[in-house]
Amino acid sequence: MRILVVGGTGTIGSAVVAALSSRHEVIALGLNKGVYQLDLASPDSIAAFFQTVGRFDALISAAGRAAFAALDKLTDADFQLSLSNKLMGQVNLLRLGLPFANDGASFTLTSGVLSREPMKGSAAISLVNAGLEGFIRAAALELPRGMRINVVSPPWVTETLLARKMDPSIGLPAATVAQAYVASVEGSVTGQMIDPRTLPH
Repeated sequence: MRILVVGGTGTIGSAVVAALSSRHEVIALGLNKGVYQLDLASPDSIAAFFQTVGRFDALISAAGRAAFAALDKLTDADFQLSLSNKLMGQVNLLRLGLPFANDGASFTLTSGVLSREPMKGSAAISLVNAGLEGFIRAAALELPRGMRINVVSPPWVTETLLARKMDPSIGLPAATVAQAYVASVEGSVTGQMIDPRTLPH
């Protein structure tokens, strides 16, 4: 398969690329570095990306910015960033990518545990994560040509917790999280939220 990994230079994305590269042609896309780049908040940038890379069998998005702050500190701009980048950016990867997707192609987006396990400061992130999970369930009903769509909802990632000097025991290693994306791409399910914590490992 020819697989595009948006955010393929990040912590989770790099692990996804490593997990798939031995069996597939994987093109890693960095948001601010790498051969291919795009601005998730810009539909024009996304459209130009697809024109450049051409047809594909699977697209994985392990990317998306969202604001984290106390509810009374979140501004309109914070919500707009979260909505235009992590939510609509990933929605547009599907919408604008459909004409370039081969029959039976799969799309795998990324939400996050804060949709179901919120914490103080996560209002904007919880909003967009839950929106993505609702979106893929509905979109799966309408995809043409045997295509599939799922969303992976990662927990905290061990590497990120260590970088932030937080307790790593509450997270999963990026390599373990990556197996949820592999399951989405190489499996047959559609319209599902995949929690890496529920997979055998």
